[in-house]
Amino acid sequence: MRRYSQLPGAGRQDTLADRVHRYRGVLLVVLAPLALVSLVLLLMPRAPAGAAQRPLGGGVGAAAAGGKKYAVIFDAGSSGSRVHVFCFDGNLDLVHIGTDIELFVQKKPGLSAYAQDPREAAQSLVSLIEKAKEVVPAELRDQTPVRVGATAGLRALGAGKSEEILQAVRDLLREKSSFKNQPDWVTVLDGTQEGAYEWVTINYLLGNLGKTYADTVGVVDLGGGSVQMAYAIPEKDAEKAPKPADGEESYVKKLFLKGTTYHLYVHSYLRYGLLAARAEILKAGNANGYSNCVLAGHQGQYKYGGNTFEASAAPSGSSFSECRADVVKALKVDEACTHMKCSFGGIWNGGGGAGQKNLFVASFFFDRAAEVKPSDFEEAAKRACKLNVNDAQSSYPGVQKDNVPYICMDLVYQYTLLVDGFGVDPQQEMTLVKKVPYSDAFVEAAWPLGSAIEVASSS
Repeated sequence: MRRYSQLPGAGRQDTLADRVHRYRGVLLVVLAPLALVSLVLLLMPRAPAGAAQRPLGGGVGAAAAGGKKYAVIFDAGSSGSRVHVFCFDGNLDLVHIGTDIELFVQKKPGLSAYAQDPREAAQSLVSLIEKAKEVVPAELRDQTPVRVGATAGLRALGAGKSEEILQAVRDLLREKSSFKNQPDWVTVLDGTQEGAYEWVTINYLLGNLGKTYADTVGVVDLGGGSVQMAYAIPEKDAEKAPKPADGEESYVKKLFLKGTTYHLYVHSYLRYGLLAARAEILKAGNANGYSNCVLAGHQGQYKYGGNTFEASAAPSGSSFSECRADVVKALKVDEACTHMKCSFGGIWNGGGGAGQKNLFVASFFFDRAAEVKPSDFEEAAKRACKLNVNDAQSSYPGVQKDNVPYICMDLVYQYTLLVDGFGVDPQQEMTLVKKVPYSDAFVEAAWPLGSAIEVASSS
């Protein structure tokens, strides 16, 4: 397993092409909340033991003067609000803002903490707006688009309360920000939008945008509530995409980036993010009142999405093989496929092809890149499933206590999702990484940059 944690030192600095060539196998990035750090730490124990035709983002313009463009992106998450300000040159390359590649400021709590007072929720963004105004030249502010993308926290409040907060934010931006704003630029992002923006971010940082779809990489985004797959497909395949069911997002989004049109297959598998999947696995395998995936010595319940699930260990403890059977059942791997190719749950997989041959995965819970294979998750799972709760806590002190009973389940799930769900070869190399080297900096592989790039590309 190889890792890197700093930029190259003396000698010739690798180009982006060099890095892509070095990691030319399947490069997988698993995006997950910081609280899930345990799942990677388990690999390194410290002690033995139909195409949518509207371009993504609606074709917003970005400010330009002297060849520079600015974009202001608010990430309104469940744990806090964050503002990103990006500056691009005429070639759509990132330009430093001061000594940093971007302005990034965050504050807690998030908008959802003000569910009973929408106006106060909006006011919580004022200090972040002022920070953004400090770095965007005054003469460009009315040309600089500002977007607000709310994620899981606001989604959980329901349509009524979340819309009240969003409207208060729209009012605030119109009255106080001096940035270019429109009502539909303040919204709750769904899983497909997040997945699409992740794809844009990663391919931008790798220098792939502007090239053919076959020169791009795909992205797997494993969050807490859902998992997304996104990769570029040829136009002829996009035209053959199945029609989405009522209320579902289109399988294909059309993007125009750096002078090139891409047809992006993106699907969000609801209920199959890491935290949500625990509930699905417990439902699938609890016929006897216990779970084959919970570590020996644990008796308790698991709460998710307002529901409570029995989460007690089997009399003999957890079992890799029996847990894997429960996970396969939860994933519905064998569900009927009405399309030519499916992943799991009867979902069209986009058809595969050149845009999916390399899957790049960036991680929010791992600061250094690590090359692993799906089989490494399998081996780690087999080790973990043999432990009881107390031994696991001692063997993996970096794992948060609440996650310890589920380390067998989580690792078995990740292995099964990759191999059975998405069809990745068990021996194929993957890279887990939080940030991607760009110029003289490491840039976080997150959706806000993708949103900003789409804004700038549309101008």
